[in-house]
Amino acid sequence: MLRSVESLKGSAVAARDGILGSVDEVYFDDEAWGVRYLVVDTGGWLNGHRVLISPYSVKHTDPGASTVSVDLTREQVKNSPGIDTQQPVSRQHELDYLRYYGYPQYWGGRDSWGMGGFPVLGPMQIGPGIQPESREPDELEADAPWEDVHLRSSDAVTGYHIEARDASIGHVSGFIFDDKAWVIRYLTVDTRNWWPGGRTVLLATEWVDSVDWFGSSIVTDLTREAIKKCPDYDDLVPLSRTYETALHTFHSRDGYWTKGDRASR
Repeated sequence: MLRSVESLKGSAVAARDGILGSVDEVYFDDEAWGVRYLVVDTGGWLNGHRVLISPYSVKHTDPGASTVSVDLTREQVKNSPGIDTQQPVSRQHELDYLRYYGYPQYWGGRDSWGMGGFPVLGPMQIGPGIQPESREPDELEADAPWEDVHLRSSDAVTGYHIEARDASIGHVSGFIFDDKAWVIRYLTVDTRNWWPGGRTVLLATEWVDSVDWFGSSIVTDLTREAIKKCPDYDDLVPLSRTYETALHTFHSRDGYWTKGDRASR
């Protein structure tokens, strides 16, 4: 099912033995647009610390009830490696986190989740892993070069300018993700400041040519005119495959669901 990241925000995160907190934002990676972590505000529990929850642990999301159920205990989360979400999260941080929970690393494989298209654990991967060696946050940051950081905050990227082939066209107003594959499929683009009577349109992440993370801009090879004339998008209506097909056909692009990654199907 395709749904907005915004619909996750504020959702209660329910462990096996109680509520962990609520979703504050998501982290996605800048290589495959995969939603790698929910950033959860623990409120009064854990003194309000923010913790990361991987889709590997998610049993199901319930948009109607605004609840994300995870196959974890509060004690597991309490003892998980501390991560400062106000600082860039490096691959070394992630490896410590994944090793603690016994999750495989998602990068370096042929699919969006390593060797699979979905964040599903095999029988040999279930259960907590090895405790990471104890290291202070400053020590972790010291060996986290910029090229080792690939996670981006949905909150931080909201507002990035969209540069079409021939002109600016709008800014990122949201994200649409697949809640089975946990991959961001579309950016929602608000065009109203760029042309009178503008509207919200969708830009598939596969149509993004480059991102300037320092300049806060996203570049696509689509023209401004093509984006202006693309099929209307109504965020009050569930996104259907019929609409997706019409959008891809309009731009003469193949649908992600026709490609080899099993998460596309």
